[in-house]
This record gives sequence, structure tokens and C-alpha cells, in this order.
Amino acid sequence: MILSISRRTDIPAFYSKWFFNRVREGFVYVRNPVNVHQISRIPVDPDQVECMVFWTKNPAPMLPRLDEIKPFAFYFQFTLTPYGRDLEVRLPDKDSLVETFRRLSGLVGPERVIWRYDPILMSHGIGEDWHLAHFEALAGKLATHTKRCVISFIDPYRKTEKNLRGTTVRVLRDTEIISLAGKMALIAQRHGMELQTCAETCDLTAWGIGHGKCIDDRLIESISGASLRAGKDKNQRPACRCIESVDIGAYNTCLHGCLYCYANASPAEAFERNRMHHPESPLPVGNVSTTDIVRERNG
Repeated sequence: MILSISRRTDIPAFYSKWFFNRVREGFVYVRNPVNVHQISRIPVDPDQVECMVFWTKNPAPMLPRLDEIKPFAFYFQFTLTPYGRDLEVRLPDKDSLVETFRRLSGLVGPERVIWRYDPILMSHGIGEDWHLAHFEALAGKLATHTKRCVISFIDPYRKTEKNLRGTTVRVLRDTEIISLAGKMALIAQRHGMELQTCAETCDLTAWGIGHGKCIDDRLIESISGASLRAGKDKNQRPACRCIESVDIGAYNTCLHGCLYCYANASPAEAFERNRMHHPESPLPVGNVSTTDIVRERNG
């Protein structure tokens, strides 16, 4: 079993105390997003978990306790973009995030820290030249601290469109994607990074950009030293190439307030649900009720 921690929220940034409690207890409860009274009991056990994949914009709260997950294979997807607080409302200062990235890489190794520069969007004041200048600057700061950079382009989700009302943010045209990605690939290459896309249909292989897997069986095998038998994750978008995993997060609970986020209906709802968080609960938000049905999940 591979644990995704988490596409639904930033557990390292906001729920790390809860997560380490779950590691200590050896299990976690996850509500079904479609049927909220159905709960899965997921093992958090090195004998059953083949890898942990963390998704975060700020893993700093986890860094002092990384020794507690040494029995597990793991790696981080670290999103770091140059957007300001008009789009990424509550993120820490970007210089401090660069330093956190470099500290994390120093602790676990550059092969275990994937840099995500996504989602790529355009607006009045944010165009190709803007992205290239900032990508070059960030790549220079992260060179030797990661081996892979993953890019994706903003999609028009309903939640995203709602939160971006009143801005000039827009999706990119195919010609803009091809032009920008090709130039970014050259920058990444100069800094010793492999550039991959995430869940994109556009073919960029002519520029040396492959279709990546965020939950990557080859990387997991390299880190863990064990072979995997896992198929494509059927619960993701058709263009997603990730292998199957179990997500232990909860939607509408991330407090970063990024306007382009697909996982939050609104920042207000995220703060309201966060008030129901209890670090000692087996659930990331709330507690088990008498109407809930808990079932064991072993694979």
C-alpha cells in the first residue's frame, strides 16, 4: 500500500502533529468523500506501507521529527512557485520556503524532494517572460537540492473558477504551453534537473519533457529497494499516470488560501472545518460518530 499524504490538504504544514500521532498509533481513519459515514481504517505500518508520498507547500513543521518515519520509504512533492499573496494568501515568505526546501533536501537527499512548479497560470502582469525569469531564479537556488521538477498548467475546475473571480487569471493556450515549456526545459537542464509534466495531454517530448508520475513506481522502487506490483490509479484524471495509492487527507481543510486550489471550496470553509481538527483523533477532521461505519482496508 502507498499512502498519499495528501492531494486533499497540506498535512505536513497544518496537521503534522496529528500525522505523527497516527504513525505512533499505527493506523488512520479516512472518511469517504462521497459517503461521509463510511470510514476506512488504514494501516500506518512499515510492514504494510510500501511508501509515503507527501504533498506540501511548507514541510517545516515536520523537519524536527523526520526520524519518526525512518522505518518507511518516503519522498516529498514540494510545491514552490513565485506567486504573491494575491494568489497564495497565507504562504510564508518565499525565501524562507527556499531555505526549508534546501534543509529538507539536506536531511533526506535530493532524490526524495521533487520540486513542483505548478499550477502555471497567466494573467495581467504574469506572462511567459515573468515565468521564465522567476523559474530561472528558483532553479538556481534549488540546483543540487532536487533532481526533478514537475510542471502542470491551471485547469478550470469549478472551485478554482469561483475563487479566482475578480482576478485576471486565465488558462494557457496550447501555443503558450509549448513555447513556455520548451524554454523551461532548457533552464531545468542547465541546473541539472529533469523536467516532467503532471496530468497533461500536451506532447512535449520533443523538448525532452516526459509525462511524469507523481506517485512513481520506479522512484519508489529506487528508494525502497523493493519491487512493486501496482496499476494505474483509476480514481485520478485520465491523463494522470500515477500508480494507485490511498489518500489519508480531507478536502476543504488547507489553510494556505491559494485561490487556484482545487481542494478547497473556499478559504472560509477550510477555516471552519479546521476548527473541528483534534490531533488525538484518528480522523484528520472531527471524530467518529455512532452513525459511522468503520471498515478495515488492507490494500
